[in-house]
Amino acid sequence: MTDTNTLLVTSLEEGIGKTAITLALATRAHDAGYDVGYMKPKGTRLRSAVGKTRDEDPMLARELLDLETDLHDMEPIVYSPTFIQEAIRGREDPDDLRKRLQEGIETCSEGTDLLLVEGSSDLTTGSIVDLTDIDIAELLDARVLLVTGYDTPSDTDEILSAARAIGDRLDGVLFNGVTDATVDELADDVVPFLEGEGIPVHGILPRDRSLAGVTVADLARNLGADILTGDANTDVHVERFSVGAMSGSSALERFRRTRDAVVVTGGDRSEVQTAALEASGIKALLLTGGFQPASAVIGQAAEKNVPVLSVQSDTRTTIDRVEEVLRTGQTRNEATVDRMQSLLDDGVDIEALLSIDL
Repeated sequence: MTDTNTLLVTSLEEGIGKTAITLALATRAHDAGYDVGYMKPKGTRLRSAVGKTRDEDPMLARELLDLETDLHDMEPIVYSPTFIQEAIRGREDPDDLRKRLQEGIETCSEGTDLLLVEGSSDLTTGSIVDLTDIDIAELLDARVLLVTGYDTPSDTDEILSAARAIGDRLDGVLFNGVTDATVDELADDVVPFLEGEGIPVHGILPRDRSLAGVTVADLARNLGADILTGDANTDVHVERFSVGAMSGSSALERFRRTRDAVVVTGGDRSEVQTAALEASGIKALLLTGGFQPASAVIGQAAEKNVPVLSVQSDTRTTIDRVEEVLRTGQTRNEATVDRMQSLLDDGVDIEALLSIDL
């Protein structure tokens, strides 16, 4: 626990702008003359599966905030696939991890007026070692900002459930990446409902193409993929990927919960491909293994104007390559943070959110 004013920024999905928001808030306070610390307790944005290369977000924070804090204190837990596997096998001691995290907290908060903590992309990450974002907020005695997108009124269920799970530590909800088509519904119906349930809403930030995704054409070019649907729109942006490795019915349920995504699946998985084409949030199919998909799938994709890409590599290799392309496309840099800071200045009472005078 620390006496520093601490805000933990968490989210409900990957690629919703959590990093840019966290760093924009931090730099806003830093530029106003406050001593600001940053940490990311669980590093998940890794360049290697074993986590030997650390998350790049703390590196950017060090640069923007003029920090001299060691990276291992800013990111005490490298939440790599290898770490997860070892934890499941009982080779990671939760008590030792909490001690390591506590030491990082003390170092990162020392001499600061404000500590910004970047959480995970959902509230479940860290459950296997009892270090979810809710657990960490308790350890930090931190307020929690919940960042989320919005597509349909049904999203309110997940937001409300998450807010109740966070409990009294919830400082409020911030909507990001909201389209013009949904902003009125969100502002007129959902926000008043949430506030009526005792959940503060700090603001609604508009969708900004400069902050999200790559075009399908760029993805195909970077992967060396063949485009099997010649007339489909490849200028559409994708911001995340979803792996189609389950049954058709399970896949459809999952695909319907994502947006602006490319589905990566085997070229011989017709049932998964068909399910993906039924979900409005799926903007492209990326088929692996060099298999030629069924003509019915190509026909359905063409009818729905959904590009179908094909690569020779296997699914695991393709996923790694897609992840790298999307990561590069969503580069977190000073320009990204500056743009997000402008959006926050226009749409959020930053003083109230950070509990400081700017």
